[in-house]
Amino acid sequence: MAKKARSRFSVRWKLFFFLALFTAFILTLLWLTQVLFLPDIYKTIKLSEIKISARALADGIGSPTFREDAENYILRGDMCVLVLKMLDENRAVEVLSLDTLPNCMIHNTDRASKFTLYDMAKQNGGELLRHYRYDDDARVYYSVEDDGYDRAENEIIVYAIIRQIKGERYLFLLNSIITPVAATTRTLNLLLMFISVILLGLAVLFATIISRSITTPIININESAKRLAKGDYDVSFEGSGYREISELAETLNHTAAELGKVDSLRRELIANISHDLRTPLTMIRGYAEVMRDIPGENTPENEQIIIDETNRLTSLVNDMLDISKFQSGNYAVELNETNITKAVSELLARYNSFAERDGYFIDFHYDDELIMRTDQSKVIQALYNLVNNAITYSGEDKRVTVCQYVTIGAGGLPSAVKFTVTDTGEGIPKDKLNRIWDRYYKVDKVHRRASVGSGLGLSIVKNIAGLLGGSCGVESEEGKGSTFWIEFPVYYNPTHEEAPDIN
Repeated sequence: MAKKARSRFSVRWKLFFFLALFTAFILTLLWLTQVLFLPDIYKTIKLSEIKISARALADGIGSPTFREDAENYILRGDMCVLVLKMLDENRAVEVLSLDTLPNCMIHNTDRASKFTLYDMAKQNGGELLRHYRYDDDARVYYSVEDDGYDRAENEIIVYAIIRQIKGERYLFLLNSIITPVAATTRTLNLLLMFISVILLGLAVLFATIISRSITTPIININESAKRLAKGDYDVSFEGSGYREISELAETLNHTAAELGKVDSLRRELIANISHDLRTPLTMIRGYAEVMRDIPGENTPENEQIIIDETNRLTSLVNDMLDISKFQSGNYAVELNETNITKAVSELLARYNSFAERDGYFIDFHYDDELIMRTDQSKVIQALYNLVNNAITYSGEDKRVTVCQYVTIGAGGLPSAVKFTVTDTGEGIPKDKLNRIWDRYYKVDKVHRRASVGSGLGLSIVKNIAGLLGGSCGVESEEGKGSTFWIEFPVYYNPTHEEAPDIN
């Protein structure tokens, strides 16, 4: 698989890039709203204010607080107001007049101009918006469309609406001034330049501080990970500042500890297996040389020793292959109908044939024979390893007891079978009972060469129990011995045609 290309940018530069991008976005937004489009925004706001105020006055006419409300509107909006009740096309009565602005057009023009605005608003559907400026020299109001209009000068806006209220017609005239913002824009330009420099500087500062607080623990973890990759399992991962980094450091510390345990147990296992391999090979070579060099030593006893040691080597290699198959998931199950009680009896009988030579005795207790559907070879292999483990750690009486218990389920039919293997040895400390099934684990550090087999049996027992859908366990008391047990579900009885698929 192709190696993924390494990123060219560090966390620090990426943080600076994103902070600079965010800063540029904020500054662009400020320039657009406060400089480039400020005159248009300001004008739009003023037009909106005058229209809203006119409509609010029209809706509130006749109210006891009408004048007070009108005063509030003109003070907030910086405008003047004139309300006329139209008697006919040429006559009107003043209802309200509030003048707060210099050069207020609606108050400084003659009555004809007001009627002109009325006529124009009437022709325009009852609403009119006009733009003017005032010439101080000529003392004349000019329309925006007149020649000589300069956007740098004050702009007067007049808004007129006509409303029919309770059978009477009213003309509402509002006047406001739009002041040029060129000077304000120049000031904002200068301020935004300083703000831009400050924000960019802060972006660099924050990127440096934040990246340092993030990258420092990551760099430390990376350096520790490199040491771990080289086999230094005592390395310590330190993470601080952020919860995710702390959790990563804790996980890596746990991983390093577990890898250290596995490596230690692996080394111990290799040493023990090397011992188990070397011992029978040494004996085979020694006896073979004696039988070759010394006349009369070619005896059946010596030949049997060579055969026994060869069988021991074969058993060790087979057990190692079994463990490898379990770990790779390539161990297949073959279910067949079998008399499991008879098969166990035959196994123990064969075991007793050579175990008794060393003074060991194996007893087997059961009530009734059990016929079930299972993988007989796997069950026998598991019991073989449990019995071998019991012989290896048996007490002075050298007696091992094997029992079969059948659990009766619904309908009075067998549902499970349990085998126990009891020895009278030293027992196992309670704090180590949960770990004896772990790969490579040994209760003590003193290697004992198994009387029969490889000494790797418990790991195989656990895997077989899981493979057949069963379970295993141990009960032990120091100084009184141990009872190992393994239990399998009964998949076969006369009313069952097929066993569940446990593969």
